Amino acid sequence: MELKEFLDHVNRGLPVDGASEMQQYMTCLAHEAMRITARLNAGYHEPEEIRALFSELTGKEVDASFRMFPPFYTDCGKNISVGKDVFINSGCRFQDQGGISIGDGSLIGHNVVLATLNHALEPHRRSTTLPAPIRIGKKVWIGANATVVPGVSIGDGAVIAAGAVVTKDVPARTVVAGVPAKAVKVIPAEI
Repeated sequence: MELKEFLDHVNRGLPVDGASEMQQYMTCLAHEAMRITARLNAGYHEPEEIRALFSELTGKEVDASFRMFPPFYTDCGKNISVGKDVFINSGCRFQDQGGISIGDGSLIGHNVVLATLNHALEPHRRSTTLPAPIRIGKKVWIGANATVVPGVSIGDGAVIAAGAVVTKDVPARTVVAGVPAKAVKVIPAEI
């Protein structure tokens, strides 16, 4: 199996059976991600070193404006894309097999969890994973300890309050808070 075949499969939202070759490949990707994040999380790195390690992790060159404060954890890495001026704070955990895209100017707070896999509900299929992407628009702010679940899109300029669990799409320029997250405020459009 090759990366392109794997990404084509999960990006179409197709299930990954727990006993399949696809699952075995997913495990190999996880081990590669663990090797890279172990280097990223071991000691101090200059910003350009962090960008180089994150680029290696994702397989895509990140913009010079990308910033991150490790530690950072993922069990894949190859299905993450970030725009310009993105900041990821320390302790974040991205489960990106289903795809995570982060738009320009977005801020990801401490200990944020972005999870793109679910498991089948039927006990006999429980080892089957179900990928669904998380799409984060431009200039989004996700507060500390928030969790975003599979299949959620967050509109441009939205704010996710600290500790929120986001289970549904968030419209642009909307503040959501709580468990599950609910809209609490609309941010006025810029003049």
